[in-house]
Amino acid sequence: MNKNIDELLAKIRALQDELEEEYRQTRDEWAQKKLELAEEFLRQQRRYKIGLFRFLLRTRFLVALTAPLIYLGWIPFLLMDLFVTIYQAICFPVYRIPRVKRSEYMVFGREDLPYLNIIEKFNCFYCSYGNGVASYTREVAARTEQYWCPIKHARRVKAAHDLYPNFCDFGDAEAYQQGLNRLRRQYEDEAR
Repeated sequence: MNKNIDELLAKIRALQDELEEEYRQTRDEWAQKKLELAEEFLRQQRRYKIGLFRFLLRTRFLVALTAPLIYLGWIPFLLMDLFVTIYQAICFPVYRIPRVKRSEYMVFGREDLPYLNIIEKFNCFYCSYGNGVASYTREVAARTEQYWCPIKHARRVKAAHDLYPNFCDFGDAEAYQQGLNRLRRQYEDEAR
């Protein structure tokens, strides 16, 4: 791969690590502050809670009318979650691809916020699950793509997954033949 691209990718990874550290520090600071001001925090947070009856009165009619359609999404999310979990349990050991830890993608907690009413809490739970399934599925698909077809597309891919930059350039047959085994061995090394 081009040396300049490798350097840029290294800088991106370093910035991502730095950003994650900032997030971690912010979470730690928030947790400490929450402990120190727990009672006051709860009292203040509850002040902002909109009661269920008032919440429903403020809801636009078309929003309420379309809500059941949104909530039907739990069926495909659940089916996708089940399929991806079974797929990787069966196929990844055969391909020697390390399994994706589902628990790292299923992040919940917003539904515990005291300023949310029951509908808002459910919405937060639902969105966390849906986005968790999407992220989990994307990582399983990315690892599968790296194993079977690690070739970049001819045109730019918007928001490509994290493994994509290591793929072979479009049309570079020699790099593909050399890179395919290298990328597959990378998984074998990780599995050990």
